[in-house]
Amino acid sequence: MKVAAALCLGILLLSGPAEAISRYNLSGMTCEGARQAIRNEGAVILRHPSKRVAGMTLYDRYVRDSRQCDPGEYAEWNYVPTKDSPRCPVLACEPIPDRNDRLFLPHYSL
Repeated sequence: MKVAAALCLGILLLSGPAEAISRYNLSGMTCEGARQAIRNEGAVILRHPSKRVAGMTLYDRYVRDSRQCDPGEYAEWNYVPTKDSPRCPVLACEPIPDRNDRLFLPHYSL
């Protein structure tokens, strides 16, 4: 009984609270506004219409730096369309490549 109680307590302590993530529609945001939202919150979901498929909305999670990524990922430059720029530079989490290919990962920050 003590083992089961200790196991349940351990699971509860490791799970921690879930954090909400804000979502923004890029069609109404400037590039600097989108970048500032990411800086302020650490990570956000950015949505924008697809240029290839009419009516489709694309979205992804964008981050301030690699500390906002999952283990095994790092922040790499990506580009999103905003109302004032077709290529607004932001950071998105990418899988860490094979260590034989890349000994040193960049540490970008927004």
